[in-house]
Amino acid sequence: MLKQPVEDERNSDADQAPAGPEGRDKVLPIRRARRGETAAPAPEAEAAPRSGTPAGTSEHQPRQDARRRRPARLVLGAAALVAAAGAGYLWWDNASHFETTDDAFIASRPIGIAPQVPGYVAQVLVTDNQHVAKGQTIARIDDRDYLVALAQANAKVGVAEAGVKNIEAQIQVQQAQVDAAQAQVDQAKASLTFANQQAARYGELAHTGYGSVQNAQQYSSEQAQRQAAVKSALAALEVAQRQIDSLQAQEASARADLAQAKAQQDQARLNLSYVNVTASEPGRIVVLTAAPGEYAQTGTNLAMFVPDELWVTANFKENQLDQMRPGEKATLRIDAYPEREIRGTVASIQPGSGTAFSLLPPENATGNYVKIVQRVPVKIIIDNPPKDVVLGPGMSVEPSVRINPQKSLYERVVGFFGGAGRK
Repeated sequence: MLKQPVEDERNSDADQAPAGPEGRDKVLPIRRARRGETAAPAPEAEAAPRSGTPAGTSEHQPRQDARRRRPARLVLGAAALVAAAGAGYLWWDNASHFETTDDAFIASRPIGIAPQVPGYVAQVLVTDNQHVAKGQTIARIDDRDYLVALAQANAKVGVAEAGVKNIEAQIQVQQAQVDAAQAQVDQAKASLTFANQQAARYGELAHTGYGSVQNAQQYSSEQAQRQAAVKSALAALEVAQRQIDSLQAQEASARADLAQAKAQQDQARLNLSYVNVTASEPGRIVVLTAAPGEYAQTGTNLAMFVPDELWVTANFKENQLDQMRPGEKATLRIDAYPEREIRGTVASIQPGSGTAFSLLPPENATGNYVKIVQRVPVKIIIDNPPKDVVLGPGMSVEPSVRINPQKSLYERVVGFFGGAGRK
């Protein structure tokens, strides 16, 4: 019931006020007065119109200016949108030429440096993190015991060589005895031949009566003696020859003893060389624990050794391997040296995920199964390892493998402007 008078008052005020902006300026004070409000004094800048500006045109001027600026804003917005879309396409096209992962690290095959012979450590010739060349001595074991062992081995070799020479001399003497026995056999055979002839001759004479029976019997007895002498000579020859066989067997045994003594000599000489613990390949010494005076057993680690041969193991997701092949080039960024860009080459891709070769591989045939994207190790060889900084296993790397040999649009644009700038 109270709204109707208010509306009537508004209508009556509007009817009494003239049309246009001046009318609205008059209606507002009337309404404020009826509500008991006090009208704020108008600023002098608004009460006094600008000189040279016709009345009724000051409020329309900002709207006209806004309409003039609106097309320019639209053009700028459209240009910014096009630029953003172009930049996004350049980024997407360039990214589609590469596969990248942050699950990568430098790998190698570290080994433990250990002595091959026990003994007290006499010297340690390296320090922590030192680079050593192939064959460089890392530590020395006290060699006095091994020098004595080598001297004993040398003496045994001398005794064995003397034994062989003694047997060889005996064989030569026995060979001479064999020759003498052979001569005795030949002599006995010749005598037997003559005795046979004499016995036959005198036996014929005694049979015909021109010779005595006594002579015939005498030469027949001599014939039998000569036959026995031949048999005795042959037996002596056989003994002499068998003695040579025995001496030859002794010679073989002596030569075996000599070979054993030489083997012990080689082992003693080798053990003496083992007192120098050397590097088998170039690399760096890490975790050095050896100290002079320490007793080191065979196989006790004196230090860890990291070879210079390093590579990157990158665990790519299995859905990133579709176009990745061995031989493709890669860019390596090492977290420790972010300002360096190192080149690499994909060497091989492991035939299986990393979890398949773990100590406890997953068993997906039991329980609830949730599919997880597997990661497959990829070996990347470092083409140009830096020489002025230290690289080691476990350092984080972000490899980017180029899977598309064609240059991206971004690379072509950069190459074009770069070439034009150099010209």
